[in-house]
Amino acid sequence: QVQLVESGGGLVQPGGSLRLSCAASGIILSLNAVRWFRQAPGKERELVATITIGGNFYYADFVKGRFTISRDNAKNMVYLQMNSLTPEDTAVYYCNIPRGDPARDYWGQGTQVTVSS
Repeated sequence: QVQLVESGGGLVQPGGSLRLSCAASGIILSLNAVRWFRQAPGKERELVATITIGGNFYYADFVKGRFTISRDNAKNMVYLQMNSLTPEDTAVYYCNIPRGDPARDYWGQGTQVTVSS
């Protein structure tokens, strides 16, 4: 049984940083692409960052230069380092493993990030 568990969210002031973690069980993250999505209240879920099997990175334009996705193969975890946070980054952040069919993707339960003074 595959399980993804996000952690590291919280309340942070504008300009601050957070590091989100995605811990996996039942699946080897290094053998899969892993993505971070986010969903703000009243908005659709949007792709934030991707790390491929080969270790390539892709970022949404709105996080380029601020967010960094990384993977620790030994710990079977993926991280999202978020710097220079703004209130527009407030959302629930989800870890995702794509499986070719969106209906079969693996998802975590999400972690709330709130950027506010």
